[in-house]
Amino acid sequence: MAYPIERKLVIAIASSALFDLSESDKVFREKGVEGYRKFQEVNIDKTLDKGVAFPFIRRFLNLNSVFPEEEPVEVVLLSRNSPETGMRVFRSIRDYGLNITRAAFFSGKSPYEYLPGFNASLFLSANSEDVNNAIRAGFPAGRVIETRISDDDSDNELRIAFDFDGVIADDAAEVVYKSTRDLNKFHETETQLSLVPHNPGPLQDLFKKISFFQKLETREIRNNPDYERILKISIVTARSAPSHERMINTLKNWGVSVDETFFLGGIEKKRILEIMKPHMYFDDQSVHLEHIDTIPLVHIPFGIANIDSL
Repeated sequence: MAYPIERKLVIAIASSALFDLSESDKVFREKGVEGYRKFQEVNIDKTLDKGVAFPFIRRFLNLNSVFPEEEPVEVVLLSRNSPETGMRVFRSIRDYGLNITRAAFFSGKSPYEYLPGFNASLFLSANSEDVNNAIRAGFPAGRVIETRISDDDSDNELRIAFDFDGVIADDAAEVVYKSTRDLNKFHETETQLSLVPHNPGPLQDLFKKISFFQKLETREIRNNPDYERILKISIVTARSAPSHERMINTLKNWGVSVDETFFLGGIEKKRILEIMKPHMYFDDQSVHLEHIDTIPLVHIPFGIANIDSL
């Protein structure tokens, strides 16, 4: 029996994140709603190209093949399309063989209010307004950034990388640094609080649930030594010693662990990410996402680093 929705790890995704809708968006801007509707009707059987989040979503859904009795993950489509214009999106989902069956169509309205109804631990969209609305309402959301992607069908590993402050944890440490611009003060504060766990950030629930699958894979290896892991979780943070201790203690307090941790202390994250090649990297500071054009990136517009944009 499949997990009920309340027990699943659910990702809600907009069609703008899953597929490349640049051509459709151009038609909408130039010809309006009616022109857009006719365009989608004419092209209903033309499969949409893969979007930035496609490689991540395909591999995420593959977790159900590892745990077929539970099918513990689910992806829900939340679309600004109407049901009629959204038919092309669903046919593209079918053509790619993605197991996405639940959807909601909002006919131009923002879908963010319905995230709790689907028990979503993450909402991905290319629409800044929708993502900002979700974050303001306290929901976990991120804006996918347009980059060149490749999707190797023979590579089944799912590599997910997270920044720490303002993503997994709250931005309390960033507030200290931003308010003082004093790195020594930041390290001093974090050292004094090294045994005090951080409060959760917008993606803590997602992070903890994904880490649970990591534990399930460890159990599977004990039962089957030939089993090959498909999940790799990494943290890539600008922190360095001595502020690393509070982060490590926070993760321990939450009962989670990661495969790789990078305390970069000012080294460009791009240098690590281009070697790692994650299928998704989440960061709250857009400055760390600049000049990276081959990695799927998600900006989390949360906290003091984004106060102007929100």
